[in-house]
Amino acid sequence: MLKSLFNWKVLLNLLVAIGVFVGLVWLTFRWLEYHTNHGQEIPVPNVVNKSVQEAVRILEDNGLEYEVDSSKYDPKFRPFQVLQMSPHSGSRVKDGRAIRLRVNPRSWAPVAVPDVINKYSGLGFQRLDQVGLKVGDTIFEPSIQKDAILRILYKGNPVKPGGLLPRFSTIDVVVGSGPMRNITIPNVVGYTVKDARAIIARSMFEVGLVEHEDGSQDESDIIYYQDPAAGDVRDQGMQMDLWASKKTPAELRSKIDQLNSIYRMKVDTSLPPVHYEEVPIHQEPVYEPVPAPKKELPKPEPVKTEAPKTTATKPAVSTTAQKTTDTKPKTSTNNTPANNTAGTGKPTTNNVAQQPAQKPKAKKVVVE
Repeated sequence: MLKSLFNWKVLLNLLVAIGVFVGLVWLTFRWLEYHTNHGQEIPVPNVVNKSVQEAVRILEDNGLEYEVDSSKYDPKFRPFQVLQMSPHSGSRVKDGRAIRLRVNPRSWAPVAVPDVINKYSGLGFQRLDQVGLKVGDTIFEPSIQKDAILRILYKGNPVKPGGLLPRFSTIDVVVGSGPMRNITIPNVVGYTVKDARAIIARSMFEVGLVEHEDGSQDESDIIYYQDPAAGDVRDQGMQMDLWASKKTPAELRSKIDQLNSIYRMKVDTSLPPVHYEEVPIHQEPVYEPVPAPKKELPKPEPVKTEAPKTTATKPAVSTTAQKTTDTKPKTSTNNTPANNTAGTGKPTTNNVAQQPAQKPKAKKVVVE
């Protein structure tokens, strides 16, 4: 079997196969060199800080392609200025290689205006700030929607929700300040329904019930009655009911009288006018603070002194002496010098409490 492998025919076929394989590989590499311009490299020119028009012209002259990216705006640089390039300048690339350029756009990328109409102004301002829009002037306008955003203005023109504006643009916001009071009702009798709607809207009222006499919805019908009446005073946003027909007011006199009996109040002028008097405002009485009761200090009680009792001894007298003394006033044996009258015969008050007690002295009674 080994002898058959070294046959000259087998060796010839093997050499032919090897030569064909080597030739195919050589041709493949030659084709790649020709197709990829192997060995032919071009230095990348520096186009940073140049305008995009000038950078494109330089790259095309050097046989290079380009790609422009302008997704992010930088206000520090000029619009359409080349900020970066890839590959960097000085690199060697093949002919036809695309160079990526990052260019500063003319302004910020546009953003969509959020739908904040008829929303509370506080939440609306927060939503506008989140998308990158700055609120400039806040314009207050009479409206029944108090503190609600009515319109968004950009350079004086209204912008609808979803419209595109440059990022960080300054916008003006119209906010409702509440309804106006005491507005005169306009007269729309004699106008068409279409014109009456416009007049009512300009007067800051709303159209309520619109009743057509023939049951149609023709906007060209003439208004022959309205409620409230023209000249009345109402607040902004009140509804006005309308009655329209193709007939003349003379032909609808009975209908107008019927509506007057329903919607118009008859005032009896025979009664005397009512006079109203202003009632003085009741003032609450002012109560003075009650003084606190004074505490009475206890009065010192006088010191009571008792006079010492004295015992008097009655001297023995004779019967003759008793007889003689019956005709004379009797004298007390307990008299003290303080209560004697010194022969005047008038009794004196007892001053025992006022004078200090004195020890009585014994006196002798002389009987004549």
